[in-house]
Amino acid sequence: MGDSRVNLWTHPQLMSAVANEDWGAVFRTYRKLTGVSQTRLGERVGLAQPDVSEIERGRRRVTSSEVRQRIVSGLGIPADLTSSAARPEASLVPALTLPGPGPDEDLLARVTSVVDTSHRIDAATLDWLDRLLAEHRRAEDLIGSRPLVDVMRQQLRTVVDLYASARGPLADRVVRLASEHAQFLAWMAQDQAQTAAALAWYDRSHEWALEAGDANMAATTLSMKAHMAWSGGRGTRCVRLAEAARWSAPGASLGVQGMAVQMAARGHALNGDTDDAHRLLDDAQTLISRASEHPEDEPVWMYFYDETWFTLQRGMAALHLRNWQSAIDHLTAGLDVLPDEFRRDKTWYRACLAHAYAGAGEAGQAATAGVSSVRDAAEVGRPHAWNELHTAASVLMRQGAREGRDLVAALREHD
Repeated sequence: MGDSRVNLWTHPQLMSAVANEDWGAVFRTYRKLTGVSQTRLGERVGLAQPDVSEIERGRRRVTSSEVRQRIVSGLGIPADLTSSAARPEASLVPALTLPGPGPDEDLLARVTSVVDTSHRIDAATLDWLDRLLAEHRRAEDLIGSRPLVDVMRQQLRTVVDLYASARGPLADRVVRLASEHAQFLAWMAQDQAQTAAALAWYDRSHEWALEAGDANMAATTLSMKAHMAWSGGRGTRCVRLAEAARWSAPGASLGVQGMAVQMAARGHALNGDTDDAHRLLDDAQTLISRASEHPEDEPVWMYFYDETWFTLQRGMAALHLRNWQSAIDHLTAGLDVLPDEFRRDKTWYRACLAHAYAGAGEAGQAATAGVSSVRDAAEVGRPHAWNELHTAASVLMRQGAREGRDLVAALREHD
């Protein structure tokens, strides 16, 4: 589909519609040129068919940045068509100067030059900052990323201000800690579909990781970029970045290597490459089992990576491969033992389970899983779990199941 989409987006009517952010015209023209139905278009952009119809007819305006991003990603609209004044975040990558979720000018100045203010630094202070970051990671699992962004940006400022007075091993620790903060900020931007900001933070984190000689974080940032590619439906790029995470950081722990291998497997699954996906999932599970024998060798941010999490990843791969029963079995098994403090992740996987049930034709089960997830998806699961619920609703509507209308109604209630 890649080449045909590129050619498609050279069509003057489509280019004009995107430039004007006239999404009704985008839908109409796209369907005219491709011949897809409203239902099929809805599946691509994570919207139920009635919503697609309302947007096409001009009865509903696209005002949500989440919906806009779903349309851009789902239809494969090239970045050069969307990098306009309507998307100020796009300038964060080349300039890093505008206010917003990415690294700002003041912070960049602190990072790249010696600051005048000298702060006393010792190992105990850095130990405390390490613990504080770990607690914030755990809090984000429960409450989502939005409440923590400003706190973490200020915390990173504190860390980089320590650099001027750090010497020897303490300087290495400061840079490593800054890299971990930047990676966490990147993840939170990614979680909120702020792609440009996430890439800027991942780049900053990767650079600091290399400076600090931290192979684990250097590999993790590339794995997380692979995750971004997977989220955007770019299977081949996901595979390439995941492979880069392994060959560029051979000193990474077994768990970090396992995370990279399973990301490559997810990329292959997204592309429909069943054999490669299953082979790499088996390789990843071997690495995870070996890593579990020496948990002390794993970096602290890998606290979530265990057999339960991997079971859920197998469910995700099966979902991509349309092996619905396998997806249901793995997702159900993982969700049954996933702790409640992982609220955001439980919401995501329940939304995926609703999709798997819908794909299997189990409309009642799909609606039960989906409707029960709507409130949490609205509060801590936007845009990813929210989008997945829209996809499940679209599948049900296409099947003519009345449960699809129930799920659409629940989504609208919390939109």
